[in-house]
Amino acid sequence: MIDTSLFIRIQDSFYASAGEIVFGMSDGAVSIFGLVLGVAAGADSGNVVLLAGATGAIAASVSMMAGIFLELESEHDEVKVEDKRREARIQRDPGSAVSDLIDVLKTTGLSRRSLDSIQDDMTADPMKIPGFEKAIACQEETPGQKSSPLAHACWMGISDFIAGITPVVPFAFLPFETARIACIAGTAFLLLVLGIGRARFGNRPVARTVLETMGIATAAALAGVVIGRLIS
Repeated sequence: MIDTSLFIRIQDSFYASAGEIVFGMSDGAVSIFGLVLGVAAGADSGNVVLLAGATGAIAASVSMMAGIFLELESEHDEVKVEDKRREARIQRDPGSAVSDLIDVLKTTGLSRRSLDSIQDDMTADPMKIPGFEKAIACQEETPGQKSSPLAHACWMGISDFIAGITPVVPFAFLPFETARIACIAGTAFLLLVLGIGRARFGNRPVARTVLETMGIATAAALAGVVIGRLIS
């Protein structure tokens, strides 16, 4: 029997990490595509390209995964430190903390009766303020902000690896010259899909976003070929 709750959690995690997935695919496709074409420009066989490309794809995906995990962990730690500082300020001057909270709530359109009720409640126990503020903040957070750093990191690593390995795979199964053509065609198709996805995710013009995505990858590929030719 299929565990629907697990499927829903994975689906929610996927949508919450949409930004990391797009970024990971962009990075993987562009960087490894440039690397593969650069190595192919100076290599005599597909084995060299396969080794360099596969190694680069794995290393890049692990690096991106670790990077996003550490970044989000640091952000969470920063929030915890700020929470402790806020609690310390409330303990030092509870009256001022209650007054500041009420001033903020006045801008939300709450009635005078509601504000008075909240003020009485917070004055009786000022240490309720952090929990009250967190409850308000949770209503404004996107699903992505509530997801764990590990989930974001995993989706980043998976998307970066899939995009990075795409230009490498042809060299494992096809003759060298044919593999180079398949590499370009496969990566171009991936970038087309990625460009359309970026446009829909960011509500941007499709044609412009696709051309922008492919243009960046083309620049990386040309740089790789030039370097490959110079070194070889």
